[in-house]
Amino acid sequence: MFKVVIKKVSENIVKSKLRIKGIMLVIIAAMLWGVSGTVAQYLFQKKEFTPEWLVVIRLLVSGVALLIYSSIKGKQDIFEIWKSKNDRLNLLLFSIMGMLGVQYTYFAAIKYGNSATATILQYLSPVIITCYLAIRTKKIPSMQEIIAIVLALSGTFLIITKGNIHSISISKLSLFWGISSAFAAAFYTLQPRSLLKKWSSVLIVGWGMLIGGIAFSFIHQPWDCTGQWSVASVLSIIFVVLFGTLIAFTCFLESLKYIKPTESSILSAAEPLSAALLSVVWLHEQLGIAEWLGTALIIITIIVLSYAKRVENPKVVEKIVSSIN
Repeated sequence: MFKVVIKKVSENIVKSKLRIKGIMLVIIAAMLWGVSGTVAQYLFQKKEFTPEWLVVIRLLVSGVALLIYSSIKGKQDIFEIWKSKNDRLNLLLFSIMGMLGVQYTYFAAIKYGNSATATILQYLSPVIITCYLAIRTKKIPSMQEIIAIVLALSGTFLIITKGNIHSISISKLSLFWGISSAFAAAFYTLQPRSLLKKWSSVLIVGWGMLIGGIAFSFIHQPWDCTGQWSVASVLSIIFVVLFGTLIAFTCFLESLKYIKPTESSILSAAEPLSAALLSVVWLHEQLGIAEWLGTALIIITIIVLSYAKRVENPKVVEKIVSSIN
């Protein structure tokens, strides 16, 4: 009897340690995404790099790296996905409309505004998904979802007006690209669900980034770079590509081994908070009480929707959400 008790206690300690590990991993991932947005703002506004160049470089380098990782660690042939016509079409659609769309709109929103506002506006995507699924399933949203929608709209209003209904406190381009980023993120989340049922998220995201980067290269060549090169610039670019993409994505996926997707989604709310804090501390952005309150409302929205059960397969959706930024 005593041995059984000791064994159970030991198992609980191990589970507790693994749970803490999962929580730490997802917080690290969220903070890296938030910080990478602020670093991108530094590159755009202080070093005069363009979103177009950073997007194409980030997609190409990260895409190749993820596919190499998938071929080494994964159990699937990375080229097998191209044998199915339906999978090919879905992958191309995801790569160009989803991956490229969400990356470019997010960075454009940062360029014309700041990383805090861009990240917060992009986090309206769960509300868009909720509304879409309500229309598609012809079901009235639950009280939980209605509350989340009201919170999100209230938060957005406070962020873009600072509480003054007669003015818009951010540039129209920043607002346009921020809202566009939310719609792109919603599409990016929903569109590849059929692919994710058959293929690993690393493989899908790797191909998505590479194809998106190749497609965007026809619009902006990777060698066509304007900006002020310095040690700080190089380190910033490395951070966005390596830490803000590859390491963050790996940490998030690893966290799903130890904690539930719902918990990961809630903890990922650290991303807009870290982006806002770093923008204020490092880039000296001025955020008033209204903006902080709006940020808090949207973070609460994320938490509320994480408990909603309308999404058909949250584990599938969660895999792809992890690499948006």
